[in-house]
Amino acid sequence: MNWEQLLSLKRFGDTHKRLRKEQDETRLGFEVDYDRIIFSSEFRSLQDKTQVIPLSETDFVHTRLTHSLEVSVVGRSLGRKVGQKLLEKHPHLKDSLGYRANDFGTIVAAASLAHDIGNPPFGHSGEKSIGEFFKTGKGKRFRNQLTEKQYQDLCDFEGNANGFKILTESRQGREGGLRLSYATLGAFMKYPKESLPKKPTSHIADKKYGFFQSETLAFLDVAKELGLIKRGAENDISFCRHPLAFLVEAADDICYTIIDFEDGINLGLIQEEYALEYLINLVRATINTTKYNSLATTQDRVSYLRALAINTLISEAVDIFMANEEDILNGIYSKALLDHSKYEAQIKDIIKLSVENIYQSKDVIDKEIAGFKVINELLDIFTTAISNNFTGSSSSFDKLILKVFPKNIDLRKDDMYDNLLSVCFYISKLSDRNAILTFNKLKGNHYN
Repeated sequence: MNWEQLLSLKRFGDTHKRLRKEQDETRLGFEVDYDRIIFSSEFRSLQDKTQVIPLSETDFVHTRLTHSLEVSVVGRSLGRKVGQKLLEKHPHLKDSLGYRANDFGTIVAAASLAHDIGNPPFGHSGEKSIGEFFKTGKGKRFRNQLTEKQYQDLCDFEGNANGFKILTESRQGREGGLRLSYATLGAFMKYPKESLPKKPTSHIADKKYGFFQSETLAFLDVAKELGLIKRGAENDISFCRHPLAFLVEAADDICYTIIDFEDGINLGLIQEEYALEYLINLVRATINTTKYNSLATTQDRVSYLRALAINTLISEAVDIFMANEEDILNGIYSKALLDHSKYEAQIKDIIKLSVENIYQSKDVIDKEIAGFKVINELLDIFTTAISNNFTGSSSSFDKLILKVFPKNIDLRKDDMYDNLLSVCFYISKLSDRNAILTFNKLKGNHYN
Protein backbone atom coordinates (compact mmCIF):
# COMPACT_ATOMS: atom_id res chain seq x y z
CA MET A 1 0.00 0.00 0.00
CA ASN A 2 1.16 3.57 -0.58
CA TRP A 3 0.16 6.78 1.15
CA GLU A 4 -0.79 8.66 -2.00
CA GLN A 5 -3.60 6.19 -2.69
CA LEU A 6 -4.47 5.74 0.98
CA LEU A 7 -5.08 9.49 1.37
CA SER A 8 -7.61 9.59 -1.47
CA LEU A 9 -10.05 12.51 -1.45
CA LYS A 10 -12.39 10.70 -3.85
CA ARG A 11 -16.09 10.62 -2.96
CA PHE A 12 -18.88 8.43 -4.29
CA GLY A 13 -19.87 9.55 -7.78
CA ASP A 14 -16.72 11.54 -8.53
CA THR A 15 -15.67 11.55 -12.18
CA HIS A 16 -12.52 13.64 -11.71
CA LYS A 17 -9.61 13.08 -9.33
CA ARG A 18 -9.48 15.41 -6.32
CA LEU A 19 -5.97 16.67 -5.60
CA ARG A 20 -4.85 17.77 -2.15
CA LYS A 21 -2.83 20.72 -3.44
CA GLU A 22 -5.96 22.11 -5.13
CA GLN A 23 -8.06 21.98 -1.95
CA ASP A 24 -9.54 25.10 -0.33
CA GLU A 25 -7.46 25.48 2.84
CA THR A 26 -10.40 27.07 4.66
CA ARG A 27 -12.56 23.95 4.20
CA LEU A 28 -10.63 20.83 3.31
CA GLY A 29 -12.34 17.71 2.02
CA PHE A 30 -11.39 15.72 5.11
CA GLU A 31 -12.92 18.44 7.30
CA VAL A 32 -16.13 18.18 5.26
CA ASP A 33 -16.21 14.49 6.28
CA TYR A 34 -16.18 15.44 9.96
CA ASP A 35 -18.95 18.01 9.46
CA ARG A 36 -21.19 15.61 7.53
CA ILE A 37 -20.92 12.99 10.26
CA ILE A 38 -21.57 15.34 13.15
CA PHE A 39 -24.66 16.84 11.46
CA SER A 40 -26.16 13.46 10.56
CA SER A 41 -29.27 12.25 12.37
CA GLU A 42 -27.57 8.88 12.99
CA PHE A 43 -24.77 10.56 14.91
CA ARG A 44 -27.21 12.70 16.87
CA SER A 45 -29.08 9.60 18.09
CA LEU A 46 -25.91 8.47 19.88
CA GLN A 47 -26.71 10.98 22.63
CA ASP A 48 -29.25 8.47 23.94
CA LYS A 49 -27.40 5.22 23.33
CA THR A 50 -25.59 3.20 25.96
CA GLN A 51 -21.84 3.40 26.43
CA VAL A 52 -21.32 1.65 29.78
CA ILE A 53 -24.24 2.42 32.08
CA PRO A 54 -27.54 1.93 30.21
CA LEU A 55 -30.18 4.67 30.60
CA SER A 56 -28.10 6.41 33.26
CA GLU A 57 -29.63 9.47 34.91
CA THR A 58 -26.21 10.76 35.95
CA ASP A 59 -24.86 13.70 33.97
CA PHE A 60 -21.18 12.76 33.95
CA VAL A 61 -21.66 9.17 32.70
CA HIS A 62 -20.73 8.80 29.05
CA THR A 63 -23.20 8.06 26.29
CA ARG A 64 -22.15 6.80 22.87
CA LEU A 65 -22.15 10.40 21.69
CA THR A 66 -19.78 11.76 24.34
CA HIS A 67 -17.63 8.65 23.96
CA SER A 68 -17.45 9.18 20.19
CA LEU A 69 -16.49 12.83 20.61
CA GLU A 70 -13.73 11.89 23.03
CA VAL A 71 -12.44 9.12 20.77
CA SER A 72 -12.41 11.70 17.97
CA VAL A 73 -10.29 14.10 20.04
CA VAL A 74 -7.80 11.34 20.89
CA GLY A 75 -7.83 10.19 17.25
CA ARG A 76 -7.05 13.69 16.05
CA SER A 77 -3.98 13.86 18.30
CA LEU A 78 -2.83 10.42 17.17
CA GLY A 79 -3.30 11.33 13.50
CA ARG A 80 -1.51 14.66 13.75
CA LYS A 81 1.48 13.20 15.58
CA VAL A 82 1.76 10.31 13.13
CA GLY A 83 1.20 12.67 10.21
CA GLN A 84 4.04 14.91 11.32
CA LYS A 85 6.43 11.96 11.48
CA LEU A 86 5.23 10.49 8.16
CA LEU A 87 5.80 13.78 6.32
CA GLU A 88 9.32 13.88 7.69
CA LYS A 89 9.86 10.31 6.52
CA HIS A 90 8.09 10.77 3.16
CA PRO A 91 8.65 14.46 2.27
CA HIS A 92 7.15 14.10 -1.24
CA LEU A 93 3.71 13.80 0.37
CA LYS A 94 4.07 17.38 1.53
CA ASP A 95 6.36 18.90 -1.10
CA SER A 96 4.79 17.41 -4.24
CA LEU A 97 1.26 16.47 -3.21
CA GLY A 98 0.45 19.13 -0.63
CA TYR A 99 -0.54 16.97 2.34
CA ARG A 100 -0.18 18.37 5.87
CA ALA A 101 0.07 16.72 9.28
CA ASN A 102 -3.40 17.98 10.13
CA ASP A 103 -4.84 15.99 7.20
CA PHE A 104 -3.94 12.76 8.96
CA GLY A 105 -5.43 14.12 12.16
CA THR A 106 -8.68 15.07 10.46
CA ILE A 107 -9.07 11.71 8.71
CA VAL A 108 -8.57 9.80 11.95
CA ALA A 109 -10.80 12.24 13.86
CA ALA A 110 -13.65 11.84 11.35
CA ALA A 111 -13.38 8.05 11.25
CA SER A 112 -13.21 7.98 15.06
CA LEU A 113 -16.26 10.21 15.30
CA ALA A 114 -18.20 7.66 13.23
CA HIS A 115 -16.76 4.51 14.78
CA ASP A 116 -19.90 3.70 16.82
CA ILE A 117 -22.49 5.22 14.47
CA GLY A 118 -23.82 1.77 13.54
CA ASN A 119 -24.30 0.49 17.08
CA PRO A 120 -27.89 -0.50 17.91
CA PRO A 121 -29.67 0.46 21.16
CA PHE A 122 -28.34 -0.96 24.45
CA GLY A 123 -24.71 -1.27 23.41
CA HIS A 124 -23.16 -4.60 22.52
CA SER A 125 -26.11 -6.44 24.08
CA GLY A 126 -28.18 -4.89 21.28
CA GLU A 127 -25.93 -6.49 18.67
CA LYS A 128 -26.15 -9.82 20.48
CA SER A 129 -29.94 -9.58 20.76
CA ILE A 130 -30.35 -9.09 17.00
CA GLY A 131 -27.95 -11.96 16.29
CA GLU A 132 -29.62 -14.33 18.75
CA PHE A 133 -33.05 -13.63 17.24
CA PHE A 134 -31.87 -15.06 13.91
CA LYS A 135 -29.50 -17.68 15.31
CA THR A 136 -31.66 -19.30 17.99
CA GLY A 137 -34.94 -17.34 18.08
CA LYS A 138 -37.93 -16.95 15.79
CA GLY A 139 -35.69 -15.52 13.05
CA LYS A 140 -34.39 -19.04 12.35
CA ARG A 141 -37.42 -19.52 10.10
CA PHE A 142 -35.77 -17.34 7.45
CA ARG A 143 -32.65 -19.50 7.17
CA ASN A 144 -33.69 -21.32 4.00
CA GLN A 145 -34.57 -18.06 2.23
CA LEU A 146 -31.05 -16.65 2.55
CA THR A 147 -27.59 -17.45 1.29
CA GLU A 148 -25.05 -18.64 3.84
CA LYS A 149 -23.33 -15.26 3.98
CA GLN A 150 -26.60 -13.32 4.17
CA TYR A 151 -27.74 -15.46 7.09
CA GLN A 152 -24.37 -15.00 8.83
CA ASP A 153 -24.72 -11.21 8.47
CA LEU A 154 -27.88 -11.43 10.58
CA CYS A 155 -26.68 -14.08 13.06
CA ASP A 156 -23.59 -12.00 13.85
CA PHE A 157 -25.17 -8.59 13.38
CA GLU A 158 -22.22 -6.21 13.53
CA GLY A 159 -22.21 -2.52 14.43
CA ASN A 160 -19.14 -1.89 12.30
CA ALA A 161 -20.83 -3.29 9.18
CA ASN A 162 -23.99 -1.38 10.04
CA GLY A 163 -21.91 1.80 10.37
CA PHE A 164 -20.46 1.28 6.89
CA LYS A 165 -24.02 0.87 5.60
CA ILE A 166 -25.09 4.15 7.24
CA LEU A 167 -22.12 6.01 5.80
CA THR A 168 -22.40 4.65 2.25
CA GLU A 169 -25.96 3.46 1.52
CA SER A 170 -27.64 5.23 -1.37
CA ARG A 171 -31.28 6.21 -1.14
CA GLN A 172 -33.46 8.69 -2.99
CA GLY A 173 -31.95 12.14 -2.64
CA ARG A 174 -28.87 10.82 -0.80
CA GLU A 175 -26.81 8.86 -3.30
CA GLY A 176 -23.63 7.48 -1.77
CA GLY A 177 -24.84 8.00 1.79
CA LEU A 178 -22.89 10.77 3.51
CA ARG A 179 -20.45 10.82 0.57
CA LEU A 180 -17.34 10.79 2.72
CA SER A 181 -13.83 10.74 1.27
CA TYR A 182 -12.57 7.22 0.64
CA ALA A 183 -9.61 7.91 2.95
CA THR A 184 -12.01 8.43 5.87
CA LEU A 185 -14.08 5.39 4.89
CA GLY A 186 -10.89 3.32 4.77
CA ALA A 187 -9.79 4.49 8.20
CA PHE A 188 -13.28 3.68 9.51
CA MET A 189 -13.09 0.03 8.33
CA LYS A 190 -11.37 -1.79 11.18
CA TYR A 191 -12.48 -5.18 9.85
CA PRO A 192 -12.31 -5.06 6.01
CA LYS A 193 -13.88 -8.46 5.40
CA GLU A 194 -17.28 -10.10 4.94
CA SER A 195 -19.01 -12.17 7.63
CA LEU A 196 -17.72 -15.53 6.32
CA PRO A 197 -15.33 -17.17 6.85
CA LYS A 198 -15.76 -16.30 10.52
CA LYS A 199 -12.48 -15.46 12.31
CA PRO A 200 -10.35 -17.51 9.88
CA THR A 201 -7.12 -16.34 11.55
CA SER A 202 -5.90 -14.59 14.68
CA HIS A 203 -5.17 -11.43 12.65
CA ILE A 204 -6.77 -8.37 14.25
CA ALA A 205 -8.63 -7.58 11.00
CA ASP A 206 -10.37 -10.98 11.22
CA LYS A 207 -11.79 -10.41 14.71
CA LYS A 208 -15.15 -9.22 13.29
CA TYR A 209 -16.48 -8.21 9.88
CA GLY A 210 -16.94 -4.80 8.33
CA PHE A 211 -19.70 -4.83 5.69
CA PHE A 212 -22.98 -6.58 4.92
CA GLN A 213 -23.53 -8.43 1.65
CA SER A 214 -25.75 -5.51 0.59
CA GLU A 215 -22.70 -3.19 0.61
CA THR A 216 -20.27 -5.51 -1.18
CA LEU A 217 -19.93 -3.33 -4.28
CA ALA A 218 -19.46 -0.15 -2.22
CA PHE A 219 -16.80 -1.86 -0.12
CA LEU A 220 -14.91 -3.18 -3.15
CA ASP A 221 -15.01 0.27 -4.75
CA VAL A 222 -13.41 1.83 -1.68
CA ALA A 223 -10.82 -0.95 -1.32
CA LYS A 224 -9.79 -0.65 -4.99
CA GLU A 225 -9.45 3.14 -4.86
CA LEU A 226 -7.31 2.99 -1.72
CA GLY A 227 -5.13 0.14 -2.98
CA LEU A 228 -5.83 -2.09 0.01
CA ILE A 229 -4.05 -5.45 -0.17
CA LYS A 230 -6.19 -8.52 -0.84
CA ARG A 231 -5.84 -11.30 1.74
CA GLY A 232 -7.46 -14.63 2.50
CA ALA A 233 -8.67 -17.28 0.06
CA GLU A 234 -9.27 -16.37 -3.57
CA ASN A 235 -13.07 -16.35 -3.32
CA ASP A 236 -13.21 -14.54 0.01
CA ILE A 237 -13.63 -10.77 0.18
CA SER A 238 -11.01 -9.84 2.73
CA PHE A 239 -8.42 -7.07 2.68
CA CYS A 240 -5.66 -5.65 4.85
CA ARG A 241 -6.58 -2.65 6.94
CA HIS A 242 -6.06 0.93 5.90
CA PRO A 243 -3.09 1.92 8.12
CA LEU A 244 -4.99 4.76 9.78
CA ALA A 245 -7.61 2.25 10.98
CA PHE A 246 -4.99 1.15 13.52
CA LEU A 247 -5.04 4.68 14.94
CA VAL A 248 -8.85 4.77 15.07
CA GLU A 249 -8.76 1.48 16.97
CA ALA A 250 -6.08 2.81 19.33
CA ALA A 251 -8.14 5.95 20.04
CA ASP A 252 -11.15 3.79 20.92
CA ASP A 253 -9.04 1.42 23.04
CA ILE A 254 -7.52 4.32 24.96
CA CYS A 255 -10.89 5.91 25.67
CA TYR A 256 -12.83 2.86 26.75
CA THR A 257 -9.91 1.66 28.88
CA ILE A 258 -9.37 4.94 30.72
CA ILE A 259 -12.70 6.80 30.53
CA ASP A 260 -14.99 3.85 31.27
CA PHE A 261 -12.73 3.25 34.27
CA GLU A 262 -13.21 6.90 35.27
CA ASP A 263 -17.01 6.47 35.05
CA GLY A 264 -16.80 3.44 37.32
CA ILE A 265 -14.85 5.39 39.94
CA ASN A 266 -17.18 8.39 39.86
CA LEU A 267 -20.21 6.10 40.20
CA GLY A 268 -18.67 4.38 43.21
CA LEU A 269 -18.49 1.02 41.42
CA ILE A 270 -14.71 0.94 41.86
CA GLN A 271 -13.11 1.97 45.15
CA GLU A 272 -10.99 5.07 44.83
CA GLU A 273 -7.88 3.74 46.55
CA TYR A 274 -7.66 0.76 44.17
CA ALA A 275 -8.49 2.82 41.11
CA LEU A 276 -5.96 5.56 41.75
CA GLU A 277 -3.25 2.98 42.34
CA TYR A 278 -3.97 1.38 38.95
CA LEU A 279 -3.84 4.72 37.15
CA ILE A 280 -0.71 5.87 38.98
CA ASN A 281 1.06 2.70 37.80
CA LEU A 282 0.35 3.83 34.26
CA VAL A 283 1.56 7.44 34.65
CA ARG A 284 4.25 7.12 37.29
CA ALA A 285 6.89 8.63 34.98
CA THR A 286 4.93 11.85 34.35
CA ILE A 287 2.90 12.52 37.49
CA ASN A 288 3.48 15.79 39.39
CA THR A 289 3.02 14.59 42.97
CA THR A 290 2.79 18.11 44.40
CA LYS A 291 -0.05 19.00 42.06
CA TYR A 292 -1.73 15.65 42.56
CA ASN A 293 -1.65 15.92 46.36
CA SER A 294 -3.19 19.40 46.19
CA LEU A 295 -6.37 18.07 44.54
CA ALA A 296 -9.17 17.83 47.10
CA THR A 297 -11.83 15.64 45.43
CA THR A 298 -11.93 12.17 43.94
CA GLN A 299 -13.26 13.57 40.68
CA ASP A 300 -10.37 16.06 40.36
CA ARG A 301 -7.75 13.44 41.20
CA VAL A 302 -9.18 10.96 38.73
CA SER A 303 -9.50 13.66 36.06
CA TYR A 304 -5.83 14.59 36.45
CA LEU A 305 -4.67 10.98 36.23
CA ARG A 306 -6.99 10.31 33.29
CA ALA A 307 -5.46 13.17 31.30
CA LEU A 308 -1.94 11.93 32.00
CA ALA A 309 -2.88 8.34 31.14
CA ILE A 310 -4.43 9.31 27.80
CA ASN A 311 -1.38 11.41 26.88
CA THR A 312 0.93 8.54 27.84
CA LEU A 313 -0.94 6.03 25.68
CA ILE A 314 -1.17 8.44 22.73
CA SER A 315 2.60 8.83 22.70
CA GLU A 316 3.02 5.08 23.06
CA ALA A 317 0.65 4.30 20.17
CA VAL A 318 2.40 6.80 17.89
CA ASP A 319 5.80 5.26 18.61
CA ILE A 320 4.49 1.74 17.95
CA PHE A 321 2.85 2.82 14.69
CA MET A 322 5.98 4.47 13.36
CA ALA A 323 8.20 1.57 14.41
CA ASN A 324 5.95 -0.78 12.42
CA GLU A 325 4.93 1.49 9.53
CA GLU A 326 6.58 -0.67 6.87
CA ASP A 327 4.88 -3.84 8.12
CA ILE A 328 1.55 -2.01 8.34
CA LEU A 329 1.84 -0.80 4.74
CA ASN A 330 2.76 -4.32 3.63
CA GLY A 331 -0.25 -5.75 5.45
CA ILE A 332 1.75 -8.05 7.74
CA TYR A 333 1.22 -6.22 11.04
CA SER A 334 -1.44 -8.35 12.72
CA LYS A 335 -2.22 -6.91 16.18
CA ALA A 336 -3.75 -3.83 17.70
CA LEU A 337 -1.13 -1.17 18.43
CA LEU A 338 -1.62 -1.27 22.20
CA ASP A 339 -1.17 -5.06 22.20
CA HIS A 340 2.53 -4.25 21.70
CA SER A 341 2.60 -1.57 24.39
CA LYS A 342 5.06 -1.62 27.27
CA TYR A 343 2.02 -0.70 29.38
CA GLU A 344 0.10 -3.82 28.32
CA ALA A 345 0.09 -5.24 31.86
CA GLN A 346 -1.28 -2.01 33.35
CA ILE A 347 -3.95 -1.78 30.64
CA LYS A 348 -5.05 -5.38 31.28
CA ASP A 349 -5.26 -4.70 35.04
CA ILE A 350 -7.54 -1.70 34.44
CA ILE A 351 -9.76 -3.60 31.99
CA LYS A 352 -10.03 -6.57 34.36
CA LEU A 353 -11.17 -4.30 37.20
CA SER A 354 -13.68 -2.59 34.87
CA VAL A 355 -15.13 -5.92 33.73
CA GLU A 356 -15.59 -7.15 37.28
CA ASN A 357 -17.00 -3.94 38.74
CA ILE A 358 -18.67 -2.04 35.86
CA TYR A 359 -19.58 -4.19 32.89
CA GLN A 360 -20.87 -6.98 35.14
CA SER A 361 -22.56 -4.75 37.74
CA LYS A 362 -26.19 -5.55 38.58
CA ASP A 363 -27.48 -2.27 37.12
CA VAL A 364 -25.78 -2.89 33.79
CA ILE A 365 -26.93 -6.51 33.59
CA ASP A 366 -30.54 -5.63 34.51
CA LYS A 367 -30.73 -2.99 31.79
CA GLU A 368 -29.11 -5.29 29.22
CA ILE A 369 -31.70 -7.97 29.99
CA ALA A 370 -34.44 -5.40 29.37
CA GLY A 371 -32.70 -4.40 26.13
CA PHE A 372 -32.66 -8.03 24.95
CA LYS A 373 -36.40 -8.29 25.58
CA VAL A 374 -37.23 -5.01 23.82
CA ILE A 375 -35.19 -5.71 20.68
CA ASN A 376 -36.37 -9.33 20.46
CA GLU A 377 -40.03 -8.27 20.60
CA LEU A 378 -39.53 -5.51 18.03
CA LEU A 379 -37.83 -7.94 15.65
CA ASP A 380 -40.60 -10.50 16.10
CA ILE A 381 -43.36 -7.99 15.30
CA PHE A 382 -41.56 -6.31 12.40
CA THR A 383 -40.20 -9.44 10.70
CA THR A 384 -43.59 -11.14 10.94
CA ALA A 385 -45.19 -8.14 9.22
CA ILE A 386 -42.67 -8.05 6.37
CA SER A 387 -42.72 -11.83 5.96
CA ASN A 388 -46.50 -11.88 5.66
CA ASN A 389 -46.33 -8.95 3.26
CA PHE A 390 -43.70 -10.81 1.23
CA THR A 391 -46.00 -13.85 0.86
CA GLY A 392 -49.17 -11.82 0.35
CA SER A 393 -50.77 -12.95 3.63
CA SER A 394 -50.69 -9.71 5.63
CA SER A 395 -53.16 -9.25 8.46
CA SER A 396 -54.70 -5.87 9.25
CA PHE A 397 -52.17 -5.57 12.11
CA ASP A 398 -49.28 -6.33 9.75
CA LYS A 399 -50.41 -3.57 7.40
CA LEU A 400 -50.50 -1.10 10.29
CA ILE A 401 -47.01 -2.18 11.38
CA LEU A 402 -45.59 -1.48 7.92
CA LYS A 403 -46.79 2.11 8.26
CA VAL A 404 -44.53 2.56 11.31
CA PHE A 405 -41.41 2.57 9.13
CA PRO A 406 -40.07 5.81 7.63
CA LYS A 407 -40.85 6.37 3.96
CA ASN A 408 -37.17 6.12 3.03
CA ILE A 409 -37.15 2.43 4.07
CA ASP A 410 -38.61 0.23 1.35
CA LEU A 411 -39.99 -2.98 2.84
CA ARG A 412 -41.70 -4.14 -0.32
CA LYS A 413 -38.58 -5.43 -2.05
CA ASP A 414 -38.52 -8.79 -3.77
CA ASP A 415 -35.51 -9.99 -1.76
CA MET A 416 -36.09 -11.30 1.78
CA TYR A 417 -32.50 -10.52 2.85
CA ASP A 418 -32.91 -6.86 1.93
CA ASN A 419 -36.20 -6.71 3.81
CA LEU A 420 -34.82 -8.34 6.96
CA LEU A 421 -31.71 -6.19 6.91
CA SER A 422 -33.88 -3.09 6.49
CA VAL A 423 -35.76 -4.02 9.67
CA CYS A 424 -32.49 -4.49 11.57
CA PHE A 425 -31.22 -1.23 10.10
CA TYR A 426 -34.33 0.63 11.29
CA ILE A 427 -34.14 -0.83 14.81
CA SER A 428 -30.39 -0.19 15.02
CA LYS A 429 -30.89 3.54 14.50
CA LEU A 430 -33.36 3.86 17.39
CA SER A 431 -32.04 5.41 20.59
CA ASP A 432 -32.38 3.40 23.81
CA ARG A 433 -35.42 5.35 24.97
CA ASN A 434 -37.02 5.42 21.52
CA ALA A 435 -36.66 1.64 21.31
CA ILE A 436 -38.47 1.31 24.65
CA LEU A 437 -41.14 3.80 23.56
CA THR A 438 -41.71 1.90 20.29
CA PHE A 439 -41.86 -1.40 22.20
CA ASN A 440 -44.49 -0.02 24.59
CA LYS A 441 -46.59 1.37 21.74
CA LEU A 442 -46.58 -1.89 19.79
CA LYS A 443 -47.43 -3.89 22.91
CA GLY A 444 -50.32 -1.57 23.71
CA ASN A 445 -48.69 -0.30 26.91
CA HIS A 446 -48.63 3.27 25.61
CA TYR A 447 -52.31 3.61 26.37
CA ASN A 448 -52.36 1.97 29.81
